[in-house]
Amino acid sequence: MAATYSETKQLANGVHMPRFGLGVYKMTDSKQTVEAISYALEHGYRAVDTAAIYENEAETGEAIRTSGISRDELFITSKVWNTDQGYDQTLRAFESSLNKLGLDYLDLYLTHWPVSETFAETYRAIERLYEEKMIRVPGVSNHHIHHLEKLSVTANIAPMVNQIELHPLLTQVPLRDYCSAHNIAVTSWSPLARGKLLDNAVLGEIGKTHRKTAAQVIIRWHLQNDLIVIPKSVTPERILENSRIGDFVLTAEEMKMIDELNRNERTGTDPDTIG
Repeated sequence: MAATYSETKQLANGVHMPRFGLGVYKMTDSKQTVEAISYALEHGYRAVDTAAIYENEAETGEAIRTSGISRDELFITSKVWNTDQGYDQTLRAFESSLNKLGLDYLDLYLTHWPVSETFAETYRAIERLYEEKMIRVPGVSNHHIHHLEKLSVTANIAPMVNQIELHPLLTQVPLRDYCSAHNIAVTSWSPLARGKLLDNAVLGEIGKTHRKTAAQVIIRWHLQNDLIVIPKSVTPERILENSRIGDFVLTAEEMKMIDELNRNERTGTDPDTIG
């Protein structure tokens, strides 16, 4: 059986971030969450993406501690929620997340959404955490170009990651191009469009060619677009399936066919409607 995908992307400061990991959004059952993360770690996953609002940081930390995997082999991400934004509030929120996770530091810490009144101050606090070596990488999530441009005026250290909704129905090419030009890595959340594309005929046909599922084809599309991808699942079979995407390559024509599925269609919130 093919091994779990393990390639990394070198970020602006030289840190290597896994290009594939486990998202834990909506994992609300405590026992199931620990089991799912533990299973993923046991089978080669080395990145876990959580957030304060997911209310599973404690479970994430438990799975990490019982995994037997050295901390420096893992890449752990969390995010500050909207109601905890602002400079001092973000520092307190970070401390709370770190305590729940039971960790000494985070690899990546993100502003979850660009709340208009506070996101610049929130990122200033994230810069401080980076300068104090409490995080290895400073970043943001759900930031449009105009949010990033505003930060560029005030930030001493540019965000190194922008986590955004991205999938074949929402390819976000202008934002991706902007991030690429400014050395900001892009992480795709909801990479499978919350299941909307799993029965897509185009993806099904491409999958048949490679003896892969539609989900594996989509994840491969993300990777070949130089994106970091964090599909979510609590099902052991799907956790394994999602990770087995290093043993095939989509052709240029197949990539183009998938690109053409774009409808600029969101499954989640438009960042411009937040706060």
